Amino acid sequence: MKKYHLYALGNALVDMEFSVDDEFLAQMNIEKGFMTLVDQERQQTLLQALNQQQGKKACGGSAANTIIATQYFGGQSFYSCKVANDERGKFYLDNLTAAGVHTLDHEREAGITGSCLVFITPDAERTMNTFLGITADVSSYEVEPNAIANAQFVYLEGYLVTSPTARVAAIQVKEIARKNNVKVAMTFSDPSMVTYFKDGINDILGDGVDLLFCNQEEAKTWAETDSLEESIEGLKKIARSFVITMGAQGALIFDGNALIEIPSYPTKAVDTNGAGDMFAGAYLYGITAGHTPTQSGRLASLAAAKVVSQFGPRLRPEQHAEILQQWSLLTERLP
Repeated sequence: MKKYHLYALGNALVDMEFSVDDEFLAQMNIEKGFMTLVDQERQQTLLQALNQQQGKKACGGSAANTIIATQYFGGQSFYSCKVANDERGKFYLDNLTAAGVHTLDHEREAGITGSCLVFITPDAERTMNTFLGITADVSSYEVEPNAIANAQFVYLEGYLVTSPTARVAAIQVKEIARKNNVKVAMTFSDPSMVTYFKDGINDILGDGVDLLFCNQEEAKTWAETDSLEESIEGLKKIARSFVITMGAQGALIFDGNALIEIPSYPTKAVDTNGAGDMFAGAYLYGITAGHTPTQSGRLASLAAAKVVSQFGPRLRPEQHAEILQQWSLLTERLP
């Protein structure tokens, strides 16, 4: 029996969410709907422009949101990341361990912990401006081989491709997983990653992964086609199974043999930040807990619908229990 359902490597970022309008994005020359890397000075300029608006703060980064979801649903998880010996670094680790996630016990280095400004517009779209800080230096030093060997799955976020040392570390995690018969999952993370860093994405994909997560825009961009059907055929060449999320249209799962349609659940979207991360976390919990792809997809769809209905990229612990109860009624009628 493996100790962990999931081991993940990702960028440790203190997320700060703000409600803004499209005019603010235009005035500040921010590309809507994308993750854009910025320097610390640019982040400070943006914070000043927000006129002291207090953003909702949490330990974040794509993989962190996913692994905390897996943990809250009942899984056991380990997260490798890099934060600095500063106030934000302490906040990040305290937030992470309070969620029950295991992490490295390394002495923290001097520097600045990474942060991400998340702008939510009235149409619920999320736009991110990220200063990586010390997480740009995440490397093989943060990789924990014993935790990898004791996991059912490892999970790699696409954002790691923006840093040369992080990309090397991601490939190392994958190699260790393969040697220990641990399955490998990856997410493309954001359209900007497959638009501007496709070579790095393909370096990590290498000879393929066991499970890939992406949305339909990312799938089409990676496959260099406007056809979803052609994208699906392309993904089959590099992923033994995959999930394509499609917002209000639900999701498509390829389980290695057939495509499975997963419906969406009616909700009023307030904030789409974290929807893909939540879907991945719930799905990974489901399959590592022994449920079928269909059952796991239904759980993930329920969880994603819930998270977009409120402000912030994650749910409270008790909300996961409520979703599990609702989902258990569905699983009685599913194959």
